[in-house]
Amino acid sequence: MHFDYHKIIIMKTNLHLNSTPPLSNKAWKCLLMIIFIAGSLSPATLKAQSATGGLSDTTKIREYIDTKTKKAAYPRAVGYLSFIIPFVTVSNTTTYNFSKGASSIGFPVGVNVLYSDKFGFSYEFTPTIKAGNGTSKVSNILFDPGTMFRFQHGFTFISRLAFETSGRYGFTPVFNQVYARTKDVNYFVALSTPFRFGNSAHASIGLNLQIGFTFN
Repeated sequence: MHFDYHKIIIMKTNLHLNSTPPLSNKAWKCLLMIIFIAGSLSPATLKAQSATGGLSDTTKIREYIDTKTKKAAYPRAVGYLSFIIPFVTVSNTTTYNFSKGASSIGFPVGVNVLYSDKFGFSYEFTPTIKAGNGTSKVSNILFDPGTMFRFQHGFTFISRLAFETSGRYGFTPVFNQVYARTKDVNYFVALSTPFRFGNSAHASIGLNLQIGFTFN
């Protein structure tokens, strides 16, 4: 009897394959679900979700806080200290400071109430010390409130009224410039031209230099 070994091998192979049970629909669904969950938990997917979801939420929160902070920044009050040196006063005669053995220096202190980036109001008191002939004294106290017109790059124009205990009154335009900023204080320099009247004296105009700092 002649046996065809090739046919026998093929038949055995077919019987072996047919004996392997096919995967059920439930098994396929479970396998697909495992693959999907594994893919969603991969580092790349988590990173992408963090970039699109977490960062955008953080950005929104920061923008909300910044907006509230900016809105709540005004009005605010800042104090300042300074000294002021009168250079010259012109009336019926011209008087220079530090001449004829006499000199005077003022110490303006005050509070600026800032209502916006463009406007504010300043309250200032300036005691003046005069020295000469071997003695010194507080010769005058000036109260000079005024409106502040704020511009870019730290420049401010201040229009002040002036009321002196000496009996003089008037107004003082002030040209103020911040020249250095730190976390705690801002340093400024200012030129002012005081116009004074009253107390049975001639009208006068002067030129002053003021240097000081404001607290942040």
